Amino acid sequence: MSIRLRDFTPTIDRRSDGGTGPVRHQMAAYVTLTPPCSDVCPAGEDIRAWLAEAQAGNFRRAWEILTEQNPMPAVHGRVCYHPCESGCNRGEVDSPVSIHAVERFLGDLATSEGWTFEPIRPPSGRKVLIVGAGPSGLSSAYHLARLGHSVEIREAGPVAGGMMHFGIPAYRMPREELAREVARIEAMGVRITLNHKVVDLAREIDTGGFDACFLAIGAGIARHVDIPARDSAKVLDAVQLLHETSSGTPPLLGRRVVVYGGGNTAMDAARTAKRLGASETVIVYRRDRENMPAHSFEADEAIEEGVKIKWLTTITDITGSDLTVERMEIDADGRPQPTGEYETLAADAVVLALGQQTDSSFLRNVPGLTFDRNGAVEVDADMMTGATGIFAGGDMVPGDQSVTIATGHGKRAARQIDAWLGNTKLEIVTPPPVVSFDMLHLPVYSDAQRSEQAAMEGAKRLEGFDEIMEGLSAREARYEAQRCYSCGECYECDNCMAACPEDAITKLGRGMGYDVDPSKCTGCSTCFYQCPCHAIDMIPEGSANE
Repeated sequence: MSIRLRDFTPTIDRRSDGGTGPVRHQMAAYVTLTPPCSDVCPAGEDIRAWLAEAQAGNFRRAWEILTEQNPMPAVHGRVCYHPCESGCNRGEVDSPVSIHAVERFLGDLATSEGWTFEPIRPPSGRKVLIVGAGPSGLSSAYHLARLGHSVEIREAGPVAGGMMHFGIPAYRMPREELAREVARIEAMGVRITLNHKVVDLAREIDTGGFDACFLAIGAGIARHVDIPARDSAKVLDAVQLLHETSSGTPPLLGRRVVVYGGGNTAMDAARTAKRLGASETVIVYRRDRENMPAHSFEADEAIEEGVKIKWLTTITDITGSDLTVERMEIDADGRPQPTGEYETLAADAVVLALGQQTDSSFLRNVPGLTFDRNGAVEVDADMMTGATGIFAGGDMVPGDQSVTIATGHGKRAARQIDAWLGNTKLEIVTPPPVVSFDMLHLPVYSDAQRSEQAAMEGAKRLEGFDEIMEGLSAREARYEAQRCYSCGECYECDNCMAACPEDAITKLGRGMGYDVDPSKCTGCSTCFYQCPCHAIDMIPEGSANE
């Protein structure tokens, strides 16, 4: 394990804060700030809180805190791209806390132990229709059911899960784990009607007597690009490939497969092609690796499985089994530009992975709804469309797309719907400032190497669609949670109390924090510099009472 930061000696310049004197000008105050992990979590999880319970071995309580925001931890522990870890302050020292691995452990443990959800309010007597049983629809249904509302989901497909089922390969998202988390949501009383495609929204709402509606149909239609093709090899899109494979009827691709695109779906398509028997799979992408939309680890895993990637290359023509590709170069603005240099590739099948868009055509006759140029439904800050009582979220609204973003949308929409049904306005609370690494004081540090999930050996992966990553054990999950710095929240290490030269700090009892005696505090800031997680701020004299 490499240590990124080797010198933890704190630099304290007493001239910068004035120190103490005959008149106190500042005083210590305990604060709770926002950790960077939660700040960037699309689902809005209180990561610091559930890690704190997990490190104490209180796994049931950790799961309860986690699922207050996100009902599918076993899913997200596997498929989320964990931006929380990119922001983790521990990454500045050695490596980020493996948050996703602990989350998956909690989700899997909940399944094995049979933990269930409970509503937090009595029945409201209000009914909400949700169109689409993907991550956003399921999340919204869960949160609405917790709030006491009756929820029904109409799903056009044969199973719930949306793109979690049909768009993410089983080697990343085992179908049985997804089904179990869906079943837990259904057990709250959420009714899911499968193979029911909504074609007349107004009639659906009126017939069912619904008080509000949440649209969450996702983006399951592939985007296409015009490529001249004459008597070409088999051309299909990545959405079709992944959907048919997940349905148990994979297409015949042949020996040589070219995947056109550079996103995560392109990586999934290429890796799926290898498992379907392609001996040569090549990804063609017009930008370089630094500018690809796919996450770096996705490309690494694809390469480990024998997928080749031709960076700075674009397809210009397909004739029979021959693909004409042109080399590109990145200009000063970071955009790919043609070079006029061509080569020929051979392919039995070409898979287009150029992004997805929503099929919102059935909504065009709904008064008040507006759409952007890609067919996405436009919503306001409350996630309501231009039609009163009809909300929308997930991949079908403008913005970034991912399972976790869609899940966060579902939660936000549920709370907005609840407020609207109650004829109230949802209060938006501004979170406190985010704790950056330079705000921490870490004079004492012990090496704690990140827990790595065991992975299936490369060649064995290609034998089928079995899950390739193993989960953590209870001991490993607890250890990994203990690597958290608890940025911005006191965890009662007693450093402040031990360091105070005036005995101005009193411990109130386990779990109750500390109290500062203003008659003794001189404002020397010793406690501030001794607090490892920045749970103490020095505030100007008099501001505590303002």
